[in-house]
Amino acid sequence: MKRIAIDMDDVLADTSIKIIDQINNRLNKSYQHADLVQSDELKLAFYEDYQANNQFLWEPGFFLDIAVKEDAIDVVKKLQEKYEVFIVSAATEFPESMKEKLIWLEQHFPFIGWKHTVFCGHKYMIQADFLIDDHEKNLASFTGKPILYSALHNLHIHDYDRVSTWKEVGHLFL
Repeated sequence: MKRIAIDMDDVLADTSIKIIDQINNRLNKSYQHADLVQSDELKLAFYEDYQANNQFLWEPGFFLDIAVKEDAIDVVKKLQEKYEVFIVSAATEFPESMKEKLIWLEQHFPFIGWKHTVFCGHKYMIQADFLIDDHEKNLASFTGKPILYSALHNLHIHDYDRVSTWKEVGHLFL
């Protein structure tokens, strides 16, 4: 059975939306995801605000209530019928996130289970046939077939097969 490794943040979870909300709330800004996609100038201003004010990523609770990407639950369930599915997250960068991500997965993806969840610092050691991830740094060192999941921070990358929705993931693998 072929193996698919799936990242969490900005792949299963709408992490960028929560980050935008945090920056807006903390800095009294009004960034909108759709506007950031359209304007490089606005996106640069947002990233400057984010880099200077991203301490919330280390605060307890941040990773607990992030919304699930549309159709992710249904598609991942169907993938499990044909593939061995692992959730792979670089959660060790944010120590508070490890427990919170386990809770989040149990809440939204209880059918995955802890035996198919991998928290690591680097993903280059992951052995799978496919990796669905939003970060080029993880895909570049992957030895299987890399799939780039579209996110605000990777729209300029064109070196990988890309999916933008979980319906597209379903079409690709099912």
